[in-house]
Amino acid sequence: MITRAQAEALDLADPLKGKRQLFVLPENTIYLDGNSLGPLPRHVAERLAGAVAEEWGQSLIRGWNTHGWFDLPRVLGDRIGKLIGAKPGTVLAADSTSINLVKVLTAALGLRPGRRVILSDSGNFPSDLYVAQGVIKALGGGVELRIVAPEEVEAALGDDLAVLMLTEVDYRTGRRHDMKTLIAKAQAKGALAIWDLCHSAGAFPVDLSGANTDFAVGCGYKYLNGGPGAPAFVYVRPDLQDKIVPSLSGWMGHAAPFAFDLDYRPAQGIDRLRAGTPGVLSMIALDSALDVWDGVDLTLLRDKSVRLADLFISEVEGRCGAYGLRLASPRDAAQRGSQVSFHCDDGYAVMQALIAQGVIGDFRAPDIIRFGLTPLYIGFTDVWDAARILERVMAERLWDQPQFKKRAAVT
Repeated sequence: MITRAQAEALDLADPLKGKRQLFVLPENTIYLDGNSLGPLPRHVAERLAGAVAEEWGQSLIRGWNTHGWFDLPRVLGDRIGKLIGAKPGTVLAADSTSINLVKVLTAALGLRPGRRVILSDSGNFPSDLYVAQGVIKALGGGVELRIVAPEEVEAALGDDLAVLMLTEVDYRTGRRHDMKTLIAKAQAKGALAIWDLCHSAGAFPVDLSGANTDFAVGCGYKYLNGGPGAPAFVYVRPDLQDKIVPSLSGWMGHAAPFAFDLDYRPAQGIDRLRAGTPGVLSMIALDSALDVWDGVDLTLLRDKSVRLADLFISEVEGRCGAYGLRLASPRDAAQRGSQVSFHCDDGYAVMQALIAQGVIGDFRAPDIIRFGLTPLYIGFTDVWDAARILERVMAERLWDQPQFKKRAAVT
């Protein structure tokens, strides 16, 4: 544990401290939920208003050409690619994470005929498991979704494996898989690997090319700060792009969409992962939001993330251990993403009371209180203050009130 003055000194020495002013952050609020929804970058509202008034309002349909709307999925894909170690032309911004997972999961299964196992783990985001279950049903069965504990994944890599499908960072605990090692071992078995990077992209350096990743998907609204429902992204390894057969064969993924052929012919490269018309305004918002990453050294980002987490763990355990909070995240930073979670009895009510005190995190069933540590706009004083406020919530039992125990639709 340290003093608040020491936390302030750490903030003064922080090489990323200037990035905070680029975000809209409400007064008297410590926002530790950027791993669920990133805050608004300050310049996005003006950029979006201009796009509505000028690009849409004045250019009308001409905007597809004059303002480059048609090219936005690839342009944004390349910008995101710089944050996840992907080469130009390998990432496309499109649709949602779940839709993109349908695309690459069906594509991967198509490349491994005769193999009938999709391997995932119990720490995967449930939506990904639901997608796999739906794909199996749509294919008429005959494919097995095999779910094991996270620590059992490597041992479960068998010769019948078609696809390894994992989320790199566990959404509840922040536990992080060794992506490069698991990819190599899956590929040695003849399988393909799909990675969900929703809690990775923008949280720490990712090296898709260096890890020889086959496929990846991720969202734009968490660490990338693209806004609620922002476009997601999809990655395909270069040598696989022209081998896959899209299951969602929409007109934007056609080789010549404006020829209006009656038969589908896939586009070359990553463009064949396009399907329907992109949401232009949400694409523009994400494109503008990505400006906050200009000049950011991802190694500095990771270093600050680790230090924030270590400080938060130390302060919370020192202040709140007597009240039953137990660390759910890995203590070893190398095995952790950019979030810290604690097991907490009455965790939902505790989190609601904490939010009422101006510290915003979130709750994940059954007993996890979760805190995103996003280095572009969170400082050391923030996490020190958050731990102090959490101590007060626990010590004074501020959570033990009816209004904090009534579950909302979104937790």
